[in-house]
Amino acid sequence: MWAYESVFYQIYPIGFCAAPRANDGVPAHRITKVADWAPYLEELGVGAVLLNPVFESSTHGYDTRDLARVDCRLGTNEDLAQVVETLHEHGIRVVLDAVFNHVGRDFWAFRDVREHRWDSPYKDWFHISFDGDSAFGDGFWYEGWEGCFDLVKLNLRNPAVVDHLLSCVRSWRDEFAIDGLRLDVAYSLDHDFMRALRGVADELSRAGGAGREFALIGETLHGDYSQLVRPDMLDSCTNYECYKGLYSSFNSQNMFEIAHSLHRQFGGDPWCIYRGLHLLSFADNHDVTRLASILTDRECIRPAYGVLFGMPGIPCLYYGSEWGAEGRKGAHDDWDLRPAFDAPAPNDLTAFIERLIAARTTGPAARALCYGAYRNVVIQNKQLLFERAVDADGERPAARVLVAVNAVAEPFDLCAGELSGGFIDLLAENGTPAEVELAGSLHLEPYEVRYLLAR
Repeated sequence: MWAYESVFYQIYPIGFCAAPRANDGVPAHRITKVADWAPYLEELGVGAVLLNPVFESSTHGYDTRDLARVDCRLGTNEDLAQVVETLHEHGIRVVLDAVFNHVGRDFWAFRDVREHRWDSPYKDWFHISFDGDSAFGDGFWYEGWEGCFDLVKLNLRNPAVVDHLLSCVRSWRDEFAIDGLRLDVAYSLDHDFMRALRGVADELSRAGGAGREFALIGETLHGDYSQLVRPDMLDSCTNYECYKGLYSSFNSQNMFEIAHSLHRQFGGDPWCIYRGLHLLSFADNHDVTRLASILTDRECIRPAYGVLFGMPGIPCLYYGSEWGAEGRKGAHDDWDLRPAFDAPAPNDLTAFIERLIAARTTGPAARALCYGAYRNVVIQNKQLLFERAVDADGERPAARVLVAVNAVAEPFDLCAGELSGGFIDLLAENGTPAEVELAGSLHLEPYEVRYLLAR
């Protein structure tokens, strides 16, 4: 699956494109701005762009009005098709945010229910009781998503609803040539619906052929990710456990936390729970405070990304965070997390992340970093050394990469038997991997990250 070997880049288009926060009904071709960033993203090494909601909605994109039309604040269906084509020309796949658990109150079928009530042919598309009333005085009660009645929960046990949604997926592939979906609140979706969606994804994958597999990635927060990431449902899901462990380990100077989470999930013991799964790993996104704002010591950004790109999973960058953009989750809304940037603003952090991406996606270390087993080698409160290793497979040789991270402002010497022999330093400052010989120890400068490929 191409997704397992890619680095994702997440964009929230309504914010990124400086669209009005409420739908003003005025068409504007704003989404073409994403295409303008294609050369920058290609140079960065990004393999896929994840676009958060792009279809017609009332405000933030998750209160959908129509799943067949691009939001007029962003442009037209033709605009989106051109954006996808441009990204494809730069070797970048495109995944859309699919909001299938709920719709907005202005969704066309729910508007019909509000107008015709019991006589609406769409009344069974939702979870409705005509014996009660809604918070909006509709004259009937309906279920909202997690108590939010701006978001009307769809009845995914209704075959007509399922048919409509699956038809939309087929049309998105046909009209826009997308490469997959990110399923909003996948933890709330009916499992039979997800199995039906898996069937459509497999159908589209077979029609597309090698390299055009249709990926399904779910948004999940807690619980057992393996209940959803399985052959009959999803290819991947968001790894919120390691998201929390990542920033928390640096803030508390306790690398045991992230090391424990990574071993619990991907380690070699029989009880480790997600071995062989490729979860979507991230340091921030459109729903959480940005890494540069949540870290107690901002200098820890580099080593935090060093862990992110070295650990198992599919790394995902949130637009702007690769140059250290700030943003805090607000008390009332998330718009501070979703700004517009006139143009990319790359800096030294961006250049460092570009080297991390190159190590993960090109050359002899890529297979180990994408598919290799995980093993903790040395765990200190302020330093971490772990191994990613993959066995030989046919003509592809075995590979072993050691990831060393120093989380503080003081230098440190790591000592371990694994740090003996010849290695290739994949993160050399000049961009050219350098050969090094070690005799059981490795000197780390303040906040330094080393990726060492065993020779």
